[in-house]
Amino acid sequence: MTTLTVQAEPYPLTLVPEATALLIIDMQRDFLEPGGFGEMLGNDVSLLRSTIEPTRALLAVARAAGLLVIHTREGHRPDLADAPPAKLARGRLPVGIGDQGPMGRVLIRGEYGHEIIPELAPLAGEPVIDKSGKGAFYETDLHLILQNRGIKTLFVCGVTTEVCVHTTVREANDRGYECLIPADCVGSYFPEFQQIGLEMIKAQGGIFGWVSNSVAVITALTPAD
Repeated sequence: MTTLTVQAEPYPLTLVPEATALLIIDMQRDFLEPGGFGEMLGNDVSLLRSTIEPTRALLAVARAAGLLVIHTREGHRPDLADAPPAKLARGRLPVGIGDQGPMGRVLIRGEYGHEIIPELAPLAGEPVIDKSGKGAFYETDLHLILQNRGIKTLFVCGVTTEVCVHTTVREANDRGYECLIPADCVGSYFPEFQQIGLEMIKAQGGIFGWVSNSVAVITALTPAD
């Protein structure tokens, strides 16, 4: 069985490519594009858009290496039956989840803003997990898909670092998966949250996983000449 080693913190991670998947969290128009929900909340979306090119490069190499690629989207049913009232009310927003925004109804499945950005669009056959919560395992079939493919290790990319990425990594850790987060492939609207979120993952000998970068992962996945 072939193994690869990725340089990472707190120490290098050795993995089996056939048992490794690339999980891309919520790279949606509503979060990353001007006019989306993220910008409507007063955030600078350029802080998230810096993740696009590193993630696109890693995605291309992961596909070429034959890794399972899975995408997630946060959003709700058009009737909002899966949206807790507390979530809908939180923030007292003038335009919130389910309301009409520049990209259609905010965080509603099937709307323009709910779509994954074109730079990272899924290919046919790549699973897309629609989730109503922050974590990608909550009320989804992600764990079943990973089990069916014998996946043990996850490269986790996406947004935002301290919310949906962190929640998913914590969920994955509790289910026995090893998670590696390329720091340049995850982003936050708040630089201080980005820094501390990554520190929390690799603290105490890697309590939730490993932190690396896209170049180190790409180097490990690229066959030597």
